[in-house]
Amino acid sequence: MNRGFLSVGSANRDMKDGGSRATRKRQAGERAAEMATDGDVVGLGTGSTAAYATEALGAAVATGHDITGIPTSYHSRAVALDAGIPLTELDAVDAVDIAIDGADEVVDGDLIKGGGAAHTREKIVDAAADRFVVVVDDSKETDVLSHPVPVEVVPAARPTVMKTVRDMDGEPTLRSAGRKDGPVITQHGNLVLDCDFGPIEDPAAISTALSTIPGVLEHGLFVDVADEIVVGGPKGVQVRSTR
Repeated sequence: MNRGFLSVGSANRDMKDGGSRATRKRQAGERAAEMATDGDVVGLGTGSTAAYATEALGAAVATGHDITGIPTSYHSRAVALDAGIPLTELDAVDAVDIAIDGADEVVDGDLIKGGGAAHTREKIVDAAADRFVVVVDDSKETDVLSHPVPVEVVPAARPTVMKTVRDMDGEPTLRSAGRKDGPVITQHGNLVLDCDFGPIEDPAAISTALSTIPGVLEHGLFVDVADEIVVGGPKGVQVRSTR
């Protein structure tokens, strides 16, 4: 496997001061980008750490490497275009060789995603990839998933979905937009409920239950999907297999 796209000399060095969080994200993103090989179709994740990987892939393209990207959101598309990465869509390729995406919380191979409300398309692209690499800094690792689970719902189903989530001992909150009145609207025209279940001891059970609620398009629990976790920490980058 070619790991020679970029010369990332900082990725594995010891950092006496532990490095800033931005440095850890950048190092993890650059290391994940090195996992792609010439000719790959790459799923381009959403979020600040995944953006570092996309920028590194763009640097590889600029030096003559053949990479084609499939963005998972408007933001990841914009980052990829700025980086000079040629883009395509799932219906135009035979396979996605590797997807590189971030996470809001990680426990082994299970994740919670959706802080950017792009988790539906992220899950479609990440699950389609032959190899799904999660890239995070060490603040995203935990022993038990407990972050509120984003759930994308059809607007008409909001009341019934909220009731069902409460019946599951969860507490749903309609996500409000930051710089406009009203709720967040996803790229599919739907709403997002952030559902707090407290510590999630059985992610697979919650995932299955949420998926069966009428009106739910997709949720942010990614269970047993990741192949590798790339973590930027105080002493550099660690790569862990989940298989």
